[in-house]
Amino acid sequence: MAPEFLTAALKEEALRLGFGLVGAAPAISPPGLDKFRQWLAEGFAGKMTYLADRAAAYEHPRHILEGVRSLLMLATVYRTVEPVPAGPGQGTVSRYAWGCDYHDVVRERLHRLADLLRRLSPGAAVRGVVDTAPLFERQFAQLAGLGWIGKNTLLLNTRLGSWFTLAALLTSELLVYDAPMEKDHCGNCRACLDACPTGALIGPRQIDARRCISYLTIEPYETAPEDLQSLLGQRVFGCDACQEVCPWNRRAPCTLDLQFHPRQGMNPVALADLLALDEAGFRERFRGTALRRPKRAGLVRNAAIALANEASQ
Repeated sequence: MAPEFLTAALKEEALRLGFGLVGAAPAISPPGLDKFRQWLAEGFAGKMTYLADRAAAYEHPRHILEGVRSLLMLATVYRTVEPVPAGPGQGTVSRYAWGCDYHDVVRERLHRLADLLRRLSPGAAVRGVVDTAPLFERQFAQLAGLGWIGKNTLLLNTRLGSWFTLAALLTSELLVYDAPMEKDHCGNCRACLDACPTGALIGPRQIDARRCISYLTIEPYETAPEDLQSLLGQRVFGCDACQEVCPWNRRAPCTLDLQFHPRQGMNPVALADLLALDEAGFRERFRGTALRRPKRAGLVRNAAIALANEASQ
């Protein structure tokens, strides 16, 4: 099939499946490799050693799919209702984790999109990835015209803000590529830099993950350093501070997809309930959600810190 028709068919199907943005980019060595290597060398990745272990794989998408020529970059909106402030004995959860795990939702959509590509181009190599493969999603999304990388290091779009996750469909087929987003719409704004509770945003588009609340509540097995624990506040999973203050998020639309709407007791969450969970209870309550990531021990640790922070107020 001609690249023009294939690209148009894939984009139409992507939107029908529920993706909010879609664009195509060539499979090339992504921009930002030197900055990434320097970031790793300076230790800003913290305990995320898997990034350094796979550093070479980030150099080109062919390490994900042999013979890849094109990437279809996709965004999935997860904004739903507004967050409810945490009251006594309650903790907050990042918006993207209120409902179903976006990995599961998006992966299913990618499978269906890949099936269409295989029907239209028999013999084509194709692979969908959602946030777990060694791929610079934001850089390729920018190359595909989906947005620009903001000062908070997230991809921003003039219409959707940053309340979305990214995914990619890699293929050996040639697609018609979109124009890259070259303009930086952040201007002189530094709202995200000033709002970061722990100072993890050490400069525009520079983050020290070791100080980031999302990292501290999700990634490491050990407890956050003492000087940072009080700055976590009532957060038990993730942090939306830099997104909440971003002007581009003020009018960003909400999704009608009920899979991302808050499950009962997730916006906010009762800290005592978290502490009372045994392993079986943890697996049952958070099955199919992103809160499985820190495991029961991590979530209980975060709940204990949140209670201690509340008691010290």
